[in-house]
Amino acid sequence: RPTVPIFTRATKDASAPSWTAASSEFPIRRIYCVGRNYREHAIEMGHNPDRELPFFFQKPADSVVLCYPSSISTVPYPLATSSLHHEAELIIAIAKDGRKISTDTAMDYIYGYSLGCDLTRRDLQAEAKKMGRPWSSAKGFDSSCPLTPIIPKEEIEIGDDTQIQLEVNGTIRQSSPLSKMIYSLPEIVSHLSELFTLQKGDLIMTGTPAGVSELKVGDDVSITCGQLLPCKFVVGPPNS
Repeated sequence: RPTVPIFTRATKDASAPSWTAASSEFPIRRIYCVGRNYREHAIEMGHNPDRELPFFFQKPADSVVLCYPSSISTVPYPLATSSLHHEAELIIAIAKDGRKISTDTAMDYIYGYSLGCDLTRRDLQAEAKKMGRPWSSAKGFDSSCPLTPIIPKEEIEIGDDTQIQLEVNGTIRQSSPLSKMIYSLPEIVSHLSELFTLQKGDLIMTGTPAGVSELKVGDDVSITCGQLLPCKFVVGPPNS
């Protein structure tokens, strides 16, 4: 299985933590994604923002591109598209197996948090929607999931007022408090566990706020969310 590094605190300064790689890593089983979980994003995509049951899709585990804090990773521009879009997302890592999990106990199943980008071939997604086809080619392509090392939940505070923000070439494109999610983290875990048996090693991308837009070759992308490790990458030329 592909793995994601786990980072823990190197210092006890809560206001300005520094992080170090742990000896163990997080093996990825599946990557689940929540669709349209921010009201403003639902509106910008032309959908009714009223609260409805959440829906989910998946990315392959080997679509991950690791983004380390000490360097900037390169994500190749994907083939077969002329409209690559960014979607900044908080990611939760599942710690243990569970089915039909209640919202009251859902946080017990969360190991920690990562930060990533749900890269999307928007033109292929629009075509798939129009024809009633699956989104696999739009969402699950190679290198479509850049993300950061995981921080255990005990070592960081993630709350409703935590801001998730994405910049491209220094310009803010997406910015929202997590309170703008339609479904909270416990609700996401609970709903997903009604459809699938969640297992240790699962990752859940929790949705993106408004402001999604196109990326070009050469663009520098930076995503931040509270004290989580920033997710930074540059869009490289397509692989031949």
